[in-house]
Order: sequence, then structure tokens, then C-alpha cells
Amino acid sequence: MDKIVMKGGTPLHGEVEVSGAKNAALPILASALLADGTTTFRNVPDLADVTTMLAVLRTMGCEAARLSGKKADTCEISITGTITPEAPYDLVKTMRASVLVLGPLVARFGRARVSMPGGCAIGARPIDQHLKGLKALGAEIHLTEGYVEARAKQLKGGMINFDVITVTGTENVMMAAVLAKGRTVMENCAREPEVEELARVLNKMGAKVEGAGSSVITIEGVESLNPVDHAILPDRIEAGTLLVAAAISGGNVLVKHARPEHLDAVIDKLREAGCTITAEGGGLRCKAPKTLKSVNITTTEHPGFPTDMQAQLMALMTVSHGTSVISENIFENRFMHVPELHRLGADITIQGHTAVVKGVKGLSGAPVMATDLRASASLILAGLRAEGQTEVSRVYHLDRGYERLERKLRGLGADIRRVKERA
Repeated sequence: MDKIVMKGGTPLHGEVEVSGAKNAALPILASALLADGTTTFRNVPDLADVTTMLAVLRTMGCEAARLSGKKADTCEISITGTITPEAPYDLVKTMRASVLVLGPLVARFGRARVSMPGGCAIGARPIDQHLKGLKALGAEIHLTEGYVEARAKQLKGGMINFDVITVTGTENVMMAAVLAKGRTVMENCAREPEVEELARVLNKMGAKVEGAGSSVITIEGVESLNPVDHAILPDRIEAGTLLVAAAISGGNVLVKHARPEHLDAVIDKLREAGCTITAEGGGLRCKAPKTLKSVNITTTEHPGFPTDMQAQLMALMTVSHGTSVISENIFENRFMHVPELHRLGADITIQGHTAVVKGVKGLSGAPVMATDLRASASLILAGLRAEGQTEVSRVYHLDRGYERLERKLRGLGADIRRVKERA
């Protein structure tokens, strides 16, 4: 098992490129099930979750692989033979997003059997809204032996009003509706850029999707779709994490390919904290102030402040002047990084869904343990600022959502390396 060892205190400088978006890549890879032939996706990040999704597709009978050499950011998925429409437990348990194959399978092949994903470290994330949407399109749903079984000879368009906003639920039902007969209207949809990106891919395949990026999506079903070649948009959460890395280290970094329109809420908070954020060279530059200011943060659905950036901003607030109040409204267990930040010298008090962060003059390096994907990023960010050596263990969490983050930070001047933990 790997761990990351780092020594803080070095301001980051230079340029760094953002990889493709994990949260766009996963549903887009699943969308390849909707068409025969070979679909090509470029700018696909080399992440553990992407590897898992490719494995899920292969278990069904697809040819799904990442290319090598200069095309290592490219994945090809081919459907030329019989598909077994089942996603087994041993893969779904390692990545909840595997459930995204449910909609495409039942729409294209008339049936699907997908393991229930269950909860995860940051809280329960049920798929009831996915199932509600599929039922509204005419699918018969049965839960048996830990699996969701869905059947429909022909899905039919319908009205769907999600009880709560759900990104993967919106994506799953959208992929099912594109092959449903007639018109589907989806209300209270997620508005994330990744939802827009999926709709963009589906429309390139021949679908008729309108309104993605708003709360109401309208879909006119078509009889069939065609394979496509598409480059996936940059990862806004990785971009935000790298901007915070510049800020917390006292540096000046150009984050190439960062899209300002996808990071409005994060940019606003960084500017409020005293950072200078400017658009430059097809990306964003973050220049840290001499003294960071504390800001209050409330996570909410897009276009509000993203829950996936909460842990990173909390790390920044630990060394900011004043007191910050951070409210987490999306997931109930997303403060598990707090005890680890305490080990580095942070002053944080949790009160239910709120964390009160009192800025300290400095952090001190210590051994810490990652508990989830974004928590791992927050600990590395804190380690950039901490005096002495910080060791972050269980970084397999990090590898689920960041493509070689330690290499990118080292390219900016950080003293950071990945090593094998002793048994």
C-alpha cells in the first residue's frame, strides 16, 4: 500500500494542467452501452474509478480498454457481440458510480441486474430516485438478493419530478430516456457541468436532449444511437484543489484548462480569502495574499459551493486569520478529515453539520490517514503548509479521483513523494 510523504513550507510556483473530469468520465463511459460499434473518449483521467468502470463494461461483454503511449488518455469501448446486462457486487462495491449502467442497460437491452451500491464512508447515498425515474418510464423494478433487477420491453416517455436533486440519478434516467418511446420531462434535475457534458455526448450520438444544465430537462426518444469520438471536459474539482494548493502554500500558480464558469463559487471564496484570481492562458492563476482571511462556507447543489471542495477549503481556513464557519448540507459524514487535521495542529470544533475553524499561525507535520477521496486531498493541502514532515496513508482514496496529484505538486516545487508503506 502506498503513502505520500511531504515536507511543507515551500510556496508553489509555475504552471500545472488539469486532467479530464472523473465525474463526467464515469457516466460518459457508461453511455457507450447505448450504441453498437466503437466509441472513443479522449482526455479520460487515469484513475482507479475509471479502471473500475472499464472492468464493469468488460464483464458485460464489451471490449473496453485504455490505449497506450501518446494516446494513454484515450479509452475505446466496442460493442460487437452479446451483452450480459449485469454489474456484479464485487465491482459495484468498490465504486458506487457503477450503478450508472442501470439506465443504459434497461433502455437498450430490455433488462438489467445491478448490485445495490449501499452506503459509503461519507454517508448513505440511496438510489431511490434512480428507481423512481425508471419506473416512471415503465420499467418493472425488483430488489432481490442485494441486486436491482429492471425490465422493460420498451421504455416509454413520462413525467419525472425528483424528490431531491441527484446528479447520478439525473444522469441514469437521462440515459434511459433517450431510447424511450415518446417525450420525457425531468424536473428538479441536477445542474452540474458534468450533467451538461453527458447530454452533449448523448446528442452527438443522435439523442434529442434539451435543457441540461437547468432544473428541467426534456428528451424526445429516438430509436437508436451511434458511437462517437469525444474529448471529456477538464475536472473542476481538481482545478479547485490546485488553486487552493497555490493559496495555502503562499504561492503563485497558473492552473491550465481550469474553466472559470465551472468554478464561480470556489473563485468567490478564494477572492474573499484574499487571493488574486485571474483568467489567463486558457486557465486560472491564483496568487496567494500575505495573510489569508477566514470566510464562511455553506455547501449546496450546483451552482452553489460544491461539497467536493469543502474539505479543501477547510484546510485553507485552518491557517487563515479569524474564524470560519463551514456548513455541510449534502452529506452527513463529510467531516471525517477533521480529527486528522487536528493531528496537524488545526483548531476545529464540530457542531452537528457545522464546523467552526479558528485559524492558527502554523501547522506541524504528523502521520495522518485519509478517510475518503476529498479528505485525502485536504490532508495533502494541509501538508503543503505544515512545518516538518507529513505522511498521508491510505492514499488509494486519492487515486480514485486525482491523477498523479503528487507529481503535479512536485512540478510546482513541492517536496512530496509517493512511497510504499512497510507491511
